Amino acid sequence: MLALVLAAWAAERRMAEEAVRWSTADLAQVPAVEMALVLGAAPIGPEGGPNRYLVYRLDAAAALWKAGKVKILLVSGAREGDSYDEPAAMEAGLVERGVPAAAILRDNKGFRTRASVLRARDHFHQSKLLIVSQRFHVGRALYIAHQAGLEAWGVDARDVDAPHSVFTELRRFPSALIGMAEAWMFAR
Repeated sequence: MLALVLAAWAAERRMAEEAVRWSTADLAQVPAVEMALVLGAAPIGPEGGPNRYLVYRLDAAAALWKAGKVKILLVSGAREGDSYDEPAAMEAGLVERGVPAAAILRDNKGFRTRASVLRARDHFHQSKLLIVSQRFHVGRALYIAHQAGLEAWGVDARDVDAPHSVFTELRRFPSALIGMAEAWMFAR
């Protein structure tokens, strides 16, 4: 058990290093590319209102588009029937922020970070990509993207205050280990 905990910690540290090298919240430092991948989250947060992780991601994505850094925002998340649709909620949120619907593409099969990144490459034919999420998540997505041969940079959305993100803070360690293992097992 200790070895597993240490491996998860090491994987998370490796992905945090990826984020330090390849991501920023400063849009002036972000290269202009065709598309940004906006990673999904549940529209409703654990406290019952709008999920602040998603709100902040949409804020960052809208700012990125308005700054002219991307032409298309690919919103990727899970869709489960008619009652749960992360990409539809993300598109609506971006339109509310002034992004035209014509500049938004939905990926309803982004059930996991790896799926979202690989679908951006394989289904949406991107070789260069900006990835929008909170820094802890961007690091994992960048690691996956770089292992998959993509030129990718991260855009760090505002993070959520710690008291509201205990589950997410703990989840990042096993998620990093799984992401690293999958990238290694399914390399290119």
